[in-house]
Amino acid sequence: MKALKKSLKSKNREEMLGLLRTMVRIRTFEETSAKLFLDGKIVGFLHLYSGQEAIAAGVCSCLRDDDYITSTHRGHGHCLAKGADINRMMAELHGRVTGYSKGKGGSMHIADISKGIIGANGIVGAGIPIATGAGFAQKYRETDGVAVTFFGDGASNRGTFHEGLNMASALNLPVVFVCENNQFGMSTPFSYHSKNKTISQRAAAYDMPGVTVDGNDPVEVRDAAATAVGLARSGGGPTLIECLTWRHYGHFLGDSAPYKKPEDEAKWREKDPIPNFEKRLVKDGVADGADIEKIYAEAEEEVTASIRFAEDSPYPDVGVMYEDLVF
Repeated sequence: MKALKKSLKSKNREEMLGLLRTMVRIRTFEETSAKLFLDGKIVGFLHLYSGQEAIAAGVCSCLRDDDYITSTHRGHGHCLAKGADINRMMAELHGRVTGYSKGKGGSMHIADISKGIIGANGIVGAGIPIATGAGFAQKYRETDGVAVTFFGDGASNRGTFHEGLNMASALNLPVVFVCENNQFGMSTPFSYHSKNKTISQRAAAYDMPGVTVDGNDPVEVRDAAATAVGLARSGGGPTLIECLTWRHYGHFLGDSAPYKKPEDEAKWREKDPIPNFEKRLVKDGVADGADIEKIYAEAEEEVTASIRFAEDSPYPDVGVMYEDLVF
C-alpha cells in the first residue's frame, strides 16, 4: 500500500514555498539550458538535474553560507540551491568572462567559496574526500559548520566513498553524505552494480546513521537533512542519507537512454517532485494557484535575465588560456 504523505498544514508556509521556489528555479534553469544547447547557443556537455530537484532544495535549505558542499558533474541544482549567482552560472555555460570560471570551465566547474560551494567535479566520487577534508577543517577550526557531499549511486562503489565514510567516522567529522540514487550509474542499473538493497545500509559498517528517503519529496529530504546536519553541528559525527530519485534525461543531454525501461520511466515520471509538491501545497491550504504562478513567473524572468547577462558579456581572450592554472 502506498504510504500517505503527511499534511503540510503544520509546516511553515514560507519554508514550504521556499522549497518549491528552489525546485522551480532549478527546473527552469535546466530546461532552458537544454534548449539553448540544442539551439547551439552553448557548447560542452550538459548533465541535467531535472527530476532530482527535491534533493538539492531539501538539503540546502538546512545549510548556512559557512557550511560547505561539494557537487558533481550533475551539479547545477546543488549550486543554485546553495545560493550561487544564476547570472554567473549562465555566463559560464555560455563561455563568457563573467562566468564563475571566467568562461573556461563550463557546466562541470561551478564554484563559489563565498557561498560554501567548494566546487562541482567531473570525476565520479571525487567530491567525497574533498568534503571529508572540509569537515576536518571545520572541526579543526572548532566551528559548528558542516560539510555536505552530493554523489550518485555509481560513486558509492568507488574507493573514495568507503575512504570518506571511514575517515569521517573514525575522526567523528561533521560531514553529511548525500547519495542521489537515480537508479543508474551512467547506464548501469543500481540493481546490477550492487548486491545491497539500499546504499544507506552501508553506513552500519562505519558505525554511523544511515537512512533511505523518498528523494522526490522535498519535505522528507529536508527533515532527514535537518536531523543529520543537527547531529553534525552538535559534534555527533557523520550521517549517510540515500535519496531515491530518477533523472528525466539520459546521463548527459544527447544520451537517448535506451537502457531505461518505458514502464519504469512512466512510473517515475508520475513521481515528478514539482507537480506533486504543488498539489500537496494546494490540497493542504499552504498555497494557492496565484502563489504558484508567481513562483513560475519569477523563475522565468530570472532565467531570461541571466541569458541577457551572459549574451551581453564578452568571450575570454585567447591570451588568458593558460592563466589561473596550477602546475
